[in-house]
Amino acid sequence: MRRLFALALMFVSGVVLHAEGPTHWLYVGTYTGAKSKGIYRAPYDATTGKIGEPVLAADVRSPSFLAVDPTNNRLFSVGEIADFGSRRSGSVSSFGMDKTTGKLTPLSTVSSVGSGPCHLNVDKTGKFVVVANYGGGSTAVLPVREDGKLGEASSFIQHKGSSVNKSRQEGPHAHSANISPDNRFAIVADLGLDRLFVYKLDSKKGQISPNDPSSHQTAPGAGPRHFAFHPNGKYGYLLNELTMTLDALEFDAEKGTFKQIASVNTKPDGPQNGESTAEVCVHPSGKFVYASNRGHHSISAFTIDQATGKHERIQVAQGGIKTPRNFVIDPSGRFLLVANQDSDSVISFAIDQTTGKLSPTDQSVTVGTPVCLRFVKIR
Repeated sequence: MRRLFALALMFVSGVVLHAEGPTHWLYVGTYTGAKSKGIYRAPYDATTGKIGEPVLAADVRSPSFLAVDPTNNRLFSVGEIADFGSRRSGSVSSFGMDKTTGKLTPLSTVSSVGSGPCHLNVDKTGKFVVVANYGGGSTAVLPVREDGKLGEASSFIQHKGSSVNKSRQEGPHAHSANISPDNRFAIVADLGLDRLFVYKLDSKKGQISPNDPSSHQTAPGAGPRHFAFHPNGKYGYLLNELTMTLDALEFDAEKGTFKQIASVNTKPDGPQNGESTAEVCVHPSGKFVYASNRGHHSISAFTIDQATGKHERIQVAQGGIKTPRNFVIDPSGRFLLVANQDSDSVISFAIDQTTGKLSPTDQSVTVGTPVCLRFVKIR
């Protein structure tokens, strides 16, 4: 009776007892080929950091980047190809999600209106997907219908120009698409033009149009790749692929403008032959920011000054990393999971909640050519 009373008291007090088992589905986007057939899913326990065995969730061509809508009911993927249908274009697919079983149900596949789409995000209303076409050097908006099916592009902008690196910046290469916290702007990094474009987003019509000013200019030859907002929305962190630098930017949410306040190398000696950056993530606490280094096979950790938004590199972590593409911080904020493209694995690091430094765990699973990781809470 005393035990029953204690359990009842804990329930009334709002104390939740952890039931053993996974808390989330981990979805993995890949490059398809001999080792991969599409999107994979694995059970994940955010209380322990344990990753379960991955299984194929959707058979689709090169779903290299994934996005989940605000309701966690639908998943979207790019098809990083150049030959969708009768046009030179990649594709974007939508899937329904059963959050109990993790099953994905294909809903639609449409043109991305440009070749080699490599990144996408869903706006805060869940009604539009913004996609960056690397090969085509363009940005498109795709409407999401009530049934989860995608419509043909409601807006499209072709980037134009070049920059100083003749082998990588001979033309535009849109590399990521993000949405501002207030859903008023789409932020598109173009590696080929050394510009972070800012587009006004009409979330009722699914239209984008250039802001004034239309972009933030990076250092020549930087090659801006991925971008992440700080949780407070006042700062953003722009990862430059070619110079391997991480820029801290101050964001004016009213005007939609950026101002650089700091730039730090992701590794002490800068880029060497065959090295480049890939992904940037800000810790949900806002105290740390991380960046991945390909070729050097590492993740760089930085602390963030909460008063200024400036960052300082504190660690370049290695150990089990091989060509780290996308990585994510898990829902608990205690673990960082890395997609190792060239070693066909997803591995985990523990995050020190005080210092932000990373340390390897024993968690590792096999997935062919993993590129992108996304979490969805199990119902």
